[in-house]
Amino acid sequence: MIKQALAICKKDFNSEIRTRYAVNALLMFIIVVISVIKFSLGEDKLSAEMNSGLLWIIIFFATSNGLSRVFVSEEERGTSLVLKLSSDARSVFLGKLIFNTFLTVLINFFIIFLYIIITGLDIRNLGLFSLTLGLGTLGLSAVMTIIAALISKASSKGTLYPVLSFPLLLPLLLACISATTLTIEGAPFGAISGEIQMTVSYTIVVITASFLLFELVWND
Repeated sequence: MIKQALAICKKDFNSEIRTRYAVNALLMFIIVVISVIKFSLGEDKLSAEMNSGLLWIIIFFATSNGLSRVFVSEEERGTSLVLKLSSDARSVFLGKLIFNTFLTVLINFFIIFLYIIITGLDIRNLGLFSLTLGLGTLGLSAVMTIIAALISKASSKGTLYPVLSFPLLLPLLLACISATTLTIEGAPFGAISGEIQMTVSYTIVVITASFLLFELVWND
């Protein structure tokens, strides 16, 4: 299963390098949004709560735009049937999850890097900030991968994706925003342990449920 999953991830990665559909669209989106925020603020400084909220809003919409096509592209190219015949459902899900996680890590790194440069954000506990971002990234990728599979055959894919994913991601986003606020302020691990436990539990439940349900979605 792992070998097949890595092969699927490699295929998607090579396809993205050739087309650069997601990367180009996301880079422009991120640059425009963060620039607008900076120009709107001028010399004003945002609180830690506002910074963390804006960061996760940008991350949510950026990943929604970037990850939604992971199964749609298979349907458009007519390669979904080949995947169904050559790989089992769990290998397909794992491969897509690995690719989405890798893409989300790149997206988030660029968002944080650009946000810090443009707004001058000072993160006082960078280690816990990175931990929060990493756990949130995995949770986002897991939810958006299964949602992408659900909407791949729908007619209104662009509309359905954020509508379906936001309610499922709301608990994760709230926990990540709270934890990010505390890490920006320099809080120790004990102060965010509840949010970290929530994020880990949420991610485990989502990945487990997705593994169990994906075969039904994929073979429908």
